Amino acid sequence: MRTVGVEEELLLVDPETGEPRAMSAAVLARAEREDAGQDVFEKELHEQMVEFATHPQSSMERLHAEISRCRKEAAGHAEEIGCTVAALATSPLPVSPAVGVNERYRWMERQYGIATREQLVLGCHVHVSVESDEEGVAVLDRLRPWLAVLTALSANSPFWQGKDSGYASYRSRVWQRWPSAGPTELFESPERYHRRVADMVATGVILDEGMIYFDARLSERYPTVEVRVSDVALHAETAALVATLTRALVETAARERRDGREPVDPGVSLLRLSAWQAARSGLTGELLHPETMRRMPAEAVVRALLDHVADALVDHGDLDRAREGCARLLRDGNGAMIQRALLERTESLRDVVTECVRHTQE
Repeated sequence: MRTVGVEEELLLVDPETGEPRAMSAAVLARAEREDAGQDVFEKELHEQMVEFATHPQSSMERLHAEISRCRKEAAGHAEEIGCTVAALATSPLPVSPAVGVNERYRWMERQYGIATREQLVLGCHVHVSVESDEEGVAVLDRLRPWLAVLTALSANSPFWQGKDSGYASYRSRVWQRWPSAGPTELFESPERYHRRVADMVATGVILDEGMIYFDARLSERYPTVEVRVSDVALHAETAALVATLTRALVETAARERRDGREPVDPGVSLLRLSAWQAARSGLTGELLHPETMRRMPAEAVVRALLDHVADALVDHGDLDRAREGCARLLRDGNGAMIQRALLERTESLRDVVTECVRHTQE
């Protein structure tokens, strides 16, 4: 059974005011003292955020438990130094992001200017094991039309600099400012994939392979496909659901390759429109159906995703979990819907953040 690992980025906030706090260095230093050698937490581009990575898991129940444990550990380390963590993909309150004191990050600031300085967005990256680069590239080619549905399910960034952005996942729109971000054309072979990556690095526009920000890519460090389209989810349960569906998408794509089924190619232009629609509407309006690239109610598109990966979910023992998780999100709302409901109830973005701190550890 394919293993799955998750990387989540969390926002460091003041527990009283809800404002982002540039305290990642102190949080990481404490984590290193308390959990020496664990290497769970990592620094990120901005000092107002911290990242953790789970171990590879074959059981989605164990993955869910580890995500919850890492979130609680991150909160514990943060609270010891006077802040806490919130699983928010953008800060609802105004913020002046602080770029980390790291030569790589300084290079990015010099190269990309304001795009780097404003890029305080927090995502969830899902790694799914693959047997080889051949299988990995075949999976990348077949995943593309379905990735926007994961953005819609995880959408958790409706606010930007103190205002409603009008989007469910504004994080994904800000992320598109990077020159290497977004959907890709068909690669068809590992040779073409690696040649494209090498050509992009050779331009000098990006620093190295680590700055290949495709929606889905082959991991540099692990034998995995890395899917990068999701907001960090408000609830650990939603993060586990996204991981469950991502594994099922990878397995379904690998089976299509083995069966000799060619990838569907709607083209990058339509994939960009699909991603935009998912970011705009989330689960509250219409999405582009991955098989037709025409607008349909979000609920129907989510059902289509479940149908598409049903065999893989059954074989993994995940079908009931996936169906129940999707039904819950459609019924109770994803992070963006919950944040907007909190603002309507409290009329305070500060209260939105403090309530989301509680949701983060549920």
